[in-house]
Amino acid sequence: MRLFYWITAAGTVLAAWGCGPEACAQNTAVLRGTVADSASGRPLGGVSVRLAGRAEATVADELGRFRLAGLPAGTYVVRANGLGLAARQQTVAVAAGQTAALVLRLPTTALALSEVTVAQPHDPNQSLAIISNIDKLLRPVNSAQDLLPLVPGLVIAQHAGGGKAEQIFVRGFDADHGTDFNVSVDGLPVNMVSHAHGQGYADFHFVIPETVDQLRVYKGPYTARFGNFATAGAGEFTTKTRLAQSQVKLEVGQFDTRRAVALVNLLPVRPTGQRPAAAYVAAEYTFTNSYFDAKQDFRRFNGLAKYTGQLSDRTSLMVLGSQFASKWDASGQIPERGVDDGTISRFGSIDPTEGGSTSRTNATAVLTTDLPHNAVLRQQVYYTRYDFNLYSNFTFFLNDPVNGDGIRQTDARNLYGYTGTYSRDLQLGSRTLRAVAGLGTRLDDTHIALRNSVRRVVLDTIRSGQVYEQNINGYLEGTLGLTDRLTLNAALRADYFRFAFREDRAAADSVSGRAGKGRVSPKLNLYYDVNPAVQLFVRSGFGFHSNDARAVVTNVAANILPRAIGYEVGGTFKPVPALVVNAALWALHLQDELVYVGDEGVVESAGRTRRLGFDLSARYQLTRLLFADVDVNLSRGRLIDEPNGANRIPLAPSLTSLGGLTLRAPGGLGASLRYRHIDSRAANEDNSVRAKGYFLLDAIVSYTKSRFQVGASVENLLNVEWNQAQFDTTTRLRNEAVPVSELHFTPGTPFYAKLNASVFF
Repeated sequence: MRLFYWITAAGTVLAAWGCGPEACAQNTAVLRGTVADSASGRPLGGVSVRLAGRAEATVADELGRFRLAGLPAGTYVVRANGLGLAARQQTVAVAAGQTAALVLRLPTTALALSEVTVAQPHDPNQSLAIISNIDKLLRPVNSAQDLLPLVPGLVIAQHAGGGKAEQIFVRGFDADHGTDFNVSVDGLPVNMVSHAHGQGYADFHFVIPETVDQLRVYKGPYTARFGNFATAGAGEFTTKTRLAQSQVKLEVGQFDTRRAVALVNLLPVRPTGQRPAAAYVAAEYTFTNSYFDAKQDFRRFNGLAKYTGQLSDRTSLMVLGSQFASKWDASGQIPERGVDDGTISRFGSIDPTEGGSTSRTNATAVLTTDLPHNAVLRQQVYYTRYDFNLYSNFTFFLNDPVNGDGIRQTDARNLYGYTGTYSRDLQLGSRTLRAVAGLGTRLDDTHIALRNSVRRVVLDTIRSGQVYEQNINGYLEGTLGLTDRLTLNAALRADYFRFAFREDRAAADSVSGRAGKGRVSPKLNLYYDVNPAVQLFVRSGFGFHSNDARAVVTNVAANILPRAIGYEVGGTFKPVPALVVNAALWALHLQDELVYVGDEGVVESAGRTRRLGFDLSARYQLTRLLFADVDVNLSRGRLIDEPNGANRIPLAPSLTSLGGLTLRAPGGLGASLRYRHIDSRAANEDNSVRAKGYFLLDAIVSYTKSRFQVGASVENLLNVEWNQAQFDTTTRLRNEAVPVSELHFTPGTPFYAKLNASVFF
């Protein structure tokens, strides 16, 4: 009930924010319209809409709708274009105080990078939008593990049989499972605060890859919309509003791999003139025993239902529900010495009883309303039920030589939230200020526990209790065209956190408590459009990541909301028509590098850190059919308060690179050869233990016609021996007299071939 009143009050506040009558003159005009596929009539979201010869521009929303307000009366040429779509334009006349409506229909065409312009008028902070839009058309996505690496320069590692969230490497961060990278899907937060296994834990496996439509990438802490965990950056995924076609897909592969996917449209495309509406359902089932000596018995089910419709001329509604469940066995991390002395094989395990299960149920609704005075109010409510059960053994027989050091981590969570934004275009003389006000709250109510276990039988409880954590946030953001070429984006975000932890066991008062902390995060960004082929930017901002609630309430000296300060300079360029390049020199200072120690249920502080880096992304059309892409990310990270020689940030990568070649033939043949590389790097502070780098090749081929598609994919084409997750860990094997500190790793995928076939209807 309290949440309902908060939502009602927030909506009232946002709707009331605006200008007086004198600032809302009726002597300007409005252009409204929709963009649709010329063949099917399907609305096209993400399409750029511009006025020829003028600076005004926007992007069509998920229903294909666009709006350009505050225009002087006159005649305009409205032009719409998008990647893989032929540009179309229409001339329209509009009088003062009136609204003109039009429909632009775009046919599909061969992808041509020469048609790309680099400016992002609707959201200048999304400077990687052009790169992401090209990747959407060219980069193959075959599994949930392929989704996060769509972020340029992001590399993942798995170390629990495929069922647990991946380890994330981005912008010089070993971000663990998401501590410094914010992830969301359709506005639903993916990162979990005060999670049983790791702070910011981002399990992305509840997303069906075939339903993903767009990815918006934001590097650094420069965007006010993101708060917690958005230090290295953020990735916003959105699922499709409507399927191009219904589809059934089957996939089989090595290691007993089987996968089935079904996606079905529920509503036909409505004729022009009727209010658009779309609905579909999707389901996915995956099974594999994976490549380890012990069968992993990995099973996952995903289900999704989504409706998007225009309820009136001014109101649209999106409703989404999804269900995810997974269970698996895991072989865990293994010590190098165990492989070297023949105790186990490279794909063996010290404790074969690791593994677990997890599930997630999501429900969300988004109501978008066009208000008077060219304003838009967007309100979203969401609920997630989440359960997590993981058996691990990181140290083998270090602490208990008889039973071993097996642990069980559990998390049973209810997550509630509201996000509201009020956006409006205001006239400041001859210039337009796009103003956005946002309010939100998120409440995590979860029971988490850490217990000792042997072969999945619990022996005793290390820690168990109820976590209550709420974030209340708000921000103001303004984007102002200072000149026709120079744009200023400035924002101020405020967050307040309330933490509470109540231990279940006796003598709980010593480890229970409450705490609160606020954080203000200003942002300031400048963008300069030299010409349609060159945009330069200078960006700066404050961000933060939160500490675990258990550490906050039991340690009065704990750093509750460590601050991050970032800044960068760079640009997006088209030196030749077929080449798009995005480059940035950046720096990020973190007030406290927090490391969650899962087997002890505590947080360790590594102190202050500094990272300097260079990002480069390039997309090049070699011929009409052949495309090349490359991402190169260099960084140098150091612990500030440690002496030289002992100041490395463990596992922080200094070089990552991804890229490949993609063929798109007009007859339906497609092929891609891709590489992944991460360098060898320090696994501890003094660099005495090194995590091993790798270079891998993957290949994909497909043949697509109007009614079917067949394809094949190969991971690790050259069958390279490589390590995924790697850690410097102190462990003891069963018969060892003393513990040993050395590199422990999860072996990477060997040569892995899969076949797939789809039917469209």
